[in-house]
Amino acid sequence: MECAVITTYRCNARCQMCNTWKNPSGIEDEITPEIIDKLPSGHKRLNITGGEPLLRKDIEDIVAVLHKKTSRLEISTNGYFTERIVNIAKKFPDITVRVSLEGLPKLNDDVRGIRNGFDHALRTILQLKDLGVKDIGFSMVISDRNAGDLLDLYHLAAGMDLEFASATMHNSFYFFKNDNKIEDLDFVTEQMKKFIEALLTSKRKRLRMKIKDWFRAYINLGLLNHMQSKTRSLPCGAANDTFFLDPYGNILACNGSDEPWIMGNLKESDFDEIWNGEQAQVIRERVCNCDKNCWMTGTAVPAMRKKIHIPILWVTNNKLRLALGKDLPLD
Repeated sequence: MECAVITTYRCNARCQMCNTWKNPSGIEDEITPEIIDKLPSGHKRLNITGGEPLLRKDIEDIVAVLHKKTSRLEISTNGYFTERIVNIAKKFPDITVRVSLEGLPKLNDDVRGIRNGFDHALRTILQLKDLGVKDIGFSMVISDRNAGDLLDLYHLAAGMDLEFASATMHNSFYFFKNDNKIEDLDFVTEQMKKFIEALLTSKRKRLRMKIKDWFRAYINLGLLNHMQSKTRSLPCGAANDTFFLDPYGNILACNGSDEPWIMGNLKESDFDEIWNGEQAQVIRERVCNCDKNCWMTGTAVPAMRKKIHIPILWVTNNKLRLALGKDLPLD
């Protein structure tokens, strides 16, 4: 399984596509490292997220707890607190770090509402690279506000030999939003098509990074399909392959539902009791009948792994089309 631990809803950013910062969790209500330690071991990936997780004063304790439970521990951050993340990386150099950026400097700072936010994020990346941290990169939430910077930010990441993850706006309890909307879909579609073509024809030097770009093209096709209100190309595995732990101890199916789909609370029960309980089955039924067609990395990547032949065929066919000078069909 994969798990995302929402350590806090507190955030120092003021993002236009997310109102978490308007709905912060109380410090006294947030789960302790001892509660987090009740999560099972053996996860394929554990993601520490928020809000801004680096606002937790005990974040190093949380990292220490989760580091032993997975072969890949990822921290999602806006990169503002450089010293804190660098101190963590010195103790846990094998961590994965994704720093959120919404475009080049001015646009990023406008969209994320952080003065000099791009500078802080870039400084964090540079210091992590200097430490020798291997798996670091940018992540971007694509909308019509920043789609014009998408290719430039990708080329910056590729030139620095960084990972580049992408998402798009969603409406859900997690973002405290129900009015996110792509206003200029034609413009975003045009930019996304250029981006997907760039990924499929990746110019990266390392073969491993080239291959990851090819499959990111498929992920971004899914993002575009979501923007266009199309059905998911692969079934969602929320509450089976993935789950979330929120700041209050709730085990959730995902972060895309309109309200929290709670399977149980880790403060009150052991994980196995929750995961195999009656309420978990009720939530899994809701997931099966869900029609939101979310497409987020947390559920998209596990779905791709389960039916890997589908993205492999799509990548192969469309790389061949581009090599022959044919147009890229976005379906």
